[in-house]
Amino acid sequence: MQISDILSVVQSEFQAVDRLIHEQLASRVPLVEKIADYIVSSGGKRIRPLLVLLTSRALQRSDAEAVKLATVIEFLHTATLLHDDVVDTSDMRRGNPTANAKWGNAPSVLVGDFLYSRAFQMMVELESLPVMKILSDATCVIAEGEVLQLTNVKNPDITEQQYRDVIHGKTAMLFEASTHATAALYQCSDEQQQALQRYGTELGMAFQLIDDVLDYSGDAAELGKNVGDDLAEGKPTLPLIHAMAHGNDEQRQLIRRAIRRGGLEQMDDVIRIVQACGSLDYTRQQAQTCADNAKQQLELLPDSEAKTALAALADVAVMRTH
Repeated sequence: MQISDILSVVQSEFQAVDRLIHEQLASRVPLVEKIADYIVSSGGKRIRPLLVLLTSRALQRSDAEAVKLATVIEFLHTATLLHDDVVDTSDMRRGNPTANAKWGNAPSVLVGDFLYSRAFQMMVELESLPVMKILSDATCVIAEGEVLQLTNVKNPDITEQQYRDVIHGKTAMLFEASTHATAALYQCSDEQQQALQRYGTELGMAFQLIDDVLDYSGDAAELGKNVGDDLAEGKPTLPLIHAMAHGNDEQRQLIRRAIRRGGLEQMDDVIRIVQACGSLDYTRQQAQTCADNAKQQLELLPDSEAKTALAALADVAVMRTH
């Protein structure tokens, strides 16, 4: 099952989300609308709102509330992207210049704040305290994850568990919130809510693990961003953590220096080491384990095309090349 096949399961709802996104971008300040429209229209996969729509369909519920919740999730995600690109000083995302590269840091941060605020306005309209709790808690965890990652920059001594804590906060948390909030919106049983929450967590972890592999093995044109961004920023991701643990002393010291310095001067050497140590394969294996765990959580759902699509999405997360 390809991503296009997965999308086709909720095509009409996905189109409704797209319409609502553009309706909700309206602002009396033209620059707000211009930047917000630029970032949400720049060709992202929209996996997180897709999760909401597939989950609602798998629960045999698909209505305007699901469309609104999916839009809320996309706005939260887009806000984090605007802020992340400023923090990371990124200049390319999804094959296009970042908003901060085009308009500067200050407008990007403020439009990110606007999108957060608009998301919470729509969240209130859902009139579900459980959903509000899940999403407000999630935004706090995401912010903490970003700060935690920032404190780990250029630190070659973080453990694999510390790395996992970071990616749970910065990436997996919004996947988790997407499925958990949908289950809460429709007042599913505690057992179903927990299973769908765990599905989202494991899917998000798999997604980020593969992102970290592609930073050392992907193609910039296909990825839509610069290869080696993590190393350039001095981020100790799992391929590097594994290589430091399994390489010889010379290899370990080279990676430690590369992390401390940042930049791409030693990118070719680092790639050779992570390949020689099997670190990319190890990271892919960890992603596959997460994807398998995600699929196991779907057993509580009735058989349906949407359930099959959710399982296929876990496979796509691991097999993708961008």
